Amino acid sequence: MTDVVEQHEPQPEKINLLGLSPKKMEQFFVDMGEKPFRAQQLLKWVHQIGIDDFEHMTNVSKAMRQKLSEIACIEYPEIIYHDVSKDGTKKWVMKMPGGSAIETVYIPEGDRGTLCVSSQIGCSLDCSFCSTGKQGFNRDLSVAEIIGQVWVAAKSFDKPGEKRERRITNVVMMGMGEPLLNFDHVVDAMDLMMHDFAYGLSKRRVTLSTSGVVPKLYDLAKVSDVSLAVSLHAPNDPLRNQLVPINKKYPIKELLAACDHYMNSLPDRRKLTVEYTLIEKVNDEMEHAKELAELLRNTPCKINLIPFNPFPSSGYKRPSNNRVYKFRDYLHNQGYIVTIRTTRGDDIDAACGQLVGNVEDRTRRSERHIKMRDITQGGNETTQVQS
Repeated sequence: MTDVVEQHEPQPEKINLLGLSPKKMEQFFVDMGEKPFRAQQLLKWVHQIGIDDFEHMTNVSKAMRQKLSEIACIEYPEIIYHDVSKDGTKKWVMKMPGGSAIETVYIPEGDRGTLCVSSQIGCSLDCSFCSTGKQGFNRDLSVAEIIGQVWVAAKSFDKPGEKRERRITNVVMMGMGEPLLNFDHVVDAMDLMMHDFAYGLSKRRVTLSTSGVVPKLYDLAKVSDVSLAVSLHAPNDPLRNQLVPINKKYPIKELLAACDHYMNSLPDRRKLTVEYTLIEKVNDEMEHAKELAELLRNTPCKINLIPFNPFPSSGYKRPSNNRVYKFRDYLHNQGYIVTIRTTRGDDIDAACGQLVGNVEDRTRRSERHIKMRDITQGGNETTQVQS
């Protein structure tokens, strides 16, 4: 007589409510046969109050809490490293399923607190001055993994509760990755950031930064009204082709036309933010300042100058303060609003362009960069010996 092996059907994967946009949360409850207002209750408990245990949701019936615990969960990214800079900047390294890790940075400044959020593990664009791109690319982040960064940061300041002080006043999609290449998930996450029952941020205080995925800018104009920043970094196509390779596909003229279209689609008057990383003797000469002033003449914008933040094997240098101020002063005299981004968190590698995480690279780009670095360093050592 043979033993009968009992077969158990695999349990369905629980739905992570952290990753449901307001519309999807509402549909989730409708599909359960519940009233749509339940979505507002859960959004408030999860995002606004910071609760991740259904049993603590006191205005939800016991039967509903039991049902939710069976089919849903509230799971946020695992924190594997946390550090605080001497200037108050905070950095979190969060482990993602599959072994890779991302980085998220909080920058305090007076009564303003800006959270820099990642949208991908690594980045596929490989801008030459950004250490994130040198790590290669693994995958897009889910909505739960994007908004989970906001959830973790918000909870780090104080105990959960309805009256907790809002320390995150601004969110910028400027962390690891190109947000427009993870379009749907980023849009859903930004909707949560701005929803009254979630994080309640103003559309002026949520900013998406793009290197120039032109078709997606037109798509964004149809579904969102967040603020926009463009990573320009060069005043002409030949130089931008070197610094920002996507420019070969979408040159500056097309990019600015798409940015103008997006800004004109907004219901209020806002200026485009133009990000320009200053690299010594690469794009920081006065001729570049003059070109930039002429290029942006018909684009209502404010210019954010970012002195390059060095990282190993970049081959680039930060310009002197004198060169930075000279570049700024010329643009200012041409009538532009110009700011210089203060380097924050560089002592914990949290400054702009320094986020690297731990990317299980599917592109093998990181491997190629390491080989090229070793060849270059080997050549330099040989030259030094011969001389």
